[in-house]
Amino acid sequence: MHVPGGSGVLPPAYPDRAAWGTASKLRAWQAEALTQYLESNPRDFLAVATPGAGKTTFALTVAAELLHRRVIDRITVVTPTEHLKVQWADAADKAGIAIDPAFAGRRGKTNQDFTGVAVTYAGVAVNPLAFRVRTERFKTLVILDEVHHGGDALSWGEGVREAFEPATRRLCLTGTPFRSDDNPIPFVTYEHGADGHARSKADYTYGYGHALRDHVVRPVIFMSYSGEMRWRTKAGDEVAARLGEPLTKDLTAQALRTALDPTGEWMGAVLAAADKRLTEVRRHMPDAGGLVISGDQNSARAYAKTLREITGQAPTVVLSDEKAASKKISKFSEDESRWMVAVRMVSEGVDVPRLAVGVYATPTSTPLFFAQAVGRFVRARKRGETASVFVPSVTRLLSFAAEMEVERDHVLGRKNNNEDGDIFALEDDLLKKANEAEGASDELDAKFEALGSDASFDRVVFDGGDYGTGGDQASDEELDFLGLPGLLEPDQVRDLLRKRQAKSIAAQKRSQRGSGDEREDPTPTELATHEQISLLRRELNGLVAAWHHRTGQPHGVIHNDLRRKLGGPAAAQASSTQLKERIELIRDWATQRRA
Repeated sequence: MHVPGGSGVLPPAYPDRAAWGTASKLRAWQAEALTQYLESNPRDFLAVATPGAGKTTFALTVAAELLHRRVIDRITVVTPTEHLKVQWADAADKAGIAIDPAFAGRRGKTNQDFTGVAVTYAGVAVNPLAFRVRTERFKTLVILDEVHHGGDALSWGEGVREAFEPATRRLCLTGTPFRSDDNPIPFVTYEHGADGHARSKADYTYGYGHALRDHVVRPVIFMSYSGEMRWRTKAGDEVAARLGEPLTKDLTAQALRTALDPTGEWMGAVLAAADKRLTEVRRHMPDAGGLVISGDQNSARAYAKTLREITGQAPTVVLSDEKAASKKISKFSEDESRWMVAVRMVSEGVDVPRLAVGVYATPTSTPLFFAQAVGRFVRARKRGETASVFVPSVTRLLSFAAEMEVERDHVLGRKNNNEDGDIFALEDDLLKKANEAEGASDELDAKFEALGSDASFDRVVFDGGDYGTGGDQASDEELDFLGLPGLLEPDQVRDLLRKRQAKSIAAQKRSQRGSGDEREDPTPTELATHEQISLLRRELNGLVAAWHHRTGQPHGVIHNDLRRKLGGPAAAQASSTQLKERIELIRDWATQRRA
């Protein structure tokens, strides 16, 4: 077997940064997957590997080997975006394979200096026949990058099938959870399970948990922020709610929209906290950069203005409809500036290894998009680097954060129900907005009006556990968590978080003893008894919902487990003391689950 870069025992990860296509040795998973590929000699092969693991290096090694063996003589790379075409061409060039990123189907031919071409899924769908002719003319390897995009639209899937059905080899790659709809992904194998549903079958899988143990990716610390939100609905009603409390789906969406409003205090406070975290991380990673993922262009520009006021430096602003977007990303990747603000452009596949701090400031809340976004921060350059992502305290997002290691297949025929908390519930409108060119915020419903917001530190989510006691923004507890060193192994992160939480709890109890109250009481004393009990029930129900998302246990089973361990009646009849005990226990479950 011809493996570029040598043979023998291969390390699980690079000790230092290595650009795509330039690594002198393969990671262990890449070598194992390559061996499996060459031994099975398949026409179709699906490799699922977590973002940052090195799918491109693996694919280019396969391509080089097939060229070397004369199995193929041409390569076609299909990507979701124009920027990724250039990125693939650059990586391939470093691996000794010339790829033309400017090729268009209507042109038909490319310079003889090129071994292959890079195109987009949308470009293939426009003229699939032209690509089919090219595929038939040469022995072609088709590399379908982030292949789940082949199911974005019926026309895309049909176009990809028509264009590349004659291919000699097809190598499908993805690094994120598969789709939640019923559009089959081209050239992916589906197998029927006992429940009658057809599930996608990967030929090789390398998940985030495995990559984290191999030190291939960074551990991600999620910093969650809640706060009081006020807004006026399109019907003219003024509403106030706390972000993170159990709310209906519509109220949660409106509270999140209020939090992300550039004119409110919430975003300013969270951006300031994120910049403090970036300063701490840069003590150990001097070139560490931050990224704000915005939902629209106007918000992106406003966030950039706020960051400039906070830091004194103008951040890089990347809008996907700009011709210079790719150049801006490349420049930011190579310099040592602090912040980049982007819309959609960096949600998937874009390689900026120095990104270490992120702010998730978009209303898009599908598991696919969230995984794509977080994937921008996990690429490890050396052992010990950590990533920090700031997120709104929305149960759905926090459940995604707690389930980083969950590996999912694409399931056909699954019943989707937006009301039952299913994390696979369809959000076609949000996904459509994420995949289309983004619009400006003034295109949104003009009758909705955000009236005000404030931010408060809620908790830290790491490795499936929750840490923190819900201190106020700028509290000692928040500063403690923001000050975590930027160079830590996963076990060290976990130990430090536990110590920080224990310190916060001890300080809280000392404060309460000083005021003559031995018990921790999360409810304000000025509230009436019925209001305190109502607040505690809402908090307990919210925690039960989060535990349901994490474990899959029905809400009733979780409530019964709490009653069995602590005694007492159902939550509707429980006293304030019993409710507080159940809240403390379920928080302890969340912290200790992966201890």
